[in-house]
Amino acid sequence: MNFETYTIVGVALIILLLLVWIIRLEIKLKKLLGSKNGSLDDAINSIRKDTDILKRHAQKTVEELEIVDKKLKKTVSGNQTIRFNPFKGDGSGSNQSFATALINSEGDGVVISSIYSRDHLSVFSKPIKNSSSEYELTAEEKTALQKAKESII
Repeated sequence: MNFETYTIVGVALIILLLLVWIIRLEIKLKKLLGSKNGSLDDAINSIRKDTDILKRHAQKTVEELEIVDKKLKKTVSGNQTIRFNPFKGDGSGSNQSFATALINSEGDGVVISSIYSRDHLSVFSKPIKNSSSEYELTAEEKTALQKAKESII
């Protein structure tokens, strides 16, 4: 065999290796593009569209969560009831009287209290703003309010 034969065999071998390499690249490209018969640009554009849709959904979700968060701050999240006997030892009323505090996470709400005796029942309501009231609170109402604040997570 002469030099020309070796050259032809070498070139044929290089061409064969290049064909195998091109076939492998085509297979990888088809896997990259998925089962679609499209170009790489089509695949990238499809991914961009999907990403834009996801961004819109994420923004909408953030906006809705902000609304829910604002509403949640206004809902009652702390409550406590204290039962007590306002007449201390004279036998009328026992522990039927109570003070209940209902407040939100911002410290706004109401304290409802009742004083029970055998003869009559009185119910009082005092608004709470920033964890305090413009009306004087009894010791039991203050305790109920403090424990309601502590119960807020």
